[in-house]
Amino acid sequence: MAAEPRATRTSRRSFLKALGAAGAAGASAALAKAEAGVSARASEELVTVLDLSKCIGCGACVEACREANSRKYPEPEEPYPRMYPNRVKVAEWSDKRNVDDRLTPYNWLYIQHAEVEYRGQTYEITIPRRCLHCSNPPCANLCPWGAARKQSNGIVRIDDSICLGGAKCKDVCPWQIPERQTGVGLYRKILPSLAGNGVMYKCDRCYDRIERGETPACIEICPMDVQTIGPRREMVALAHRLAQESSGFIYGETENGGTGTLYVSPVPFDLLNAAIEKGPGRPHLSPVENSMEAAANMTWALLLAPVAGTAAGLLTAGSRVIRSAERDERDTRDRAEQEADDEA
Repeated sequence: MAAEPRATRTSRRSFLKALGAAGAAGASAALAKAEAGVSARASEELVTVLDLSKCIGCGACVEACREANSRKYPEPEEPYPRMYPNRVKVAEWSDKRNVDDRLTPYNWLYIQHAEVEYRGQTYEITIPRRCLHCSNPPCANLCPWGAARKQSNGIVRIDDSICLGGAKCKDVCPWQIPERQTGVGLYRKILPSLAGNGVMYKCDRCYDRIERGETPACIEICPMDVQTIGPRREMVALAHRLAQESSGFIYGETENGGTGTLYVSPVPFDLLNAAIEKGPGRPHLSPVENSMEAAANMTWALLLAPVAGTAAGLLTAGSRVIRSAERDERDTRDRAEQEADDEA
């Protein structure tokens, strides 16, 4: 087996030193700091209503999402570490960045298409699909490392600086939303052959734009005003009003205990679910019971919460130490090269 690069060994040593130095107090401070940047608007849990009767499937939201979030996309390093045991397969999407007909680490929003017959009329419905940002998200409650978490404004995010790519979030998501990219993230620095094999990615609801008081890119760009975002109580009332006016149907209000995404459709969702293409990266529209009411999940979440919180703090601190060590190494190397050039 080839020897590890010196930078990787140094980064791992720095990380382990950080773990030894950090305690519960440091973990709590790291978590508090992570929440500190949330704006005043974050005190309200935000919900998005999508009026599917307005959507024309133009794809402007998909392109706007890509443009607004491209800097957050993974840039993997090859060769990819071989996993032991080889149970976690490589997830390679960096050479398929243009795929836009499903969810990927580089495509957090896509359009589903359905043609259905309802009450003697043919409907062509297009449905923007992304993470639903559950009110009680199993991905955040059951992530063993605390990498997935729900903010006070209802946004459910995966912290790519500490995610190890184990895909627990995807396993427990009723819609299998998060997607992994191999070759990127903290696992390469600490346990490249034993950790989760990458980082998980999904819609983060343009949290950074919201923190600046702006609107998510997909909502801002839409020429048909399909989406409306606002406080939960107002948006639930809006969804019911739209459904009543059109004799329509709502999806997301009760699914998985309630979500931050409410679809309003002029046709029943069981017909839409039967008509859409489903599979990897293409979520269903079936009814979903509250997964966090399951006894096993509730027990696991209660036991995991303090451990995951501490792990998140430690991994955050370790990640910062690694980045600092790598910057120092680059600076030292640059100075050495400059001195060599001066002497020449």
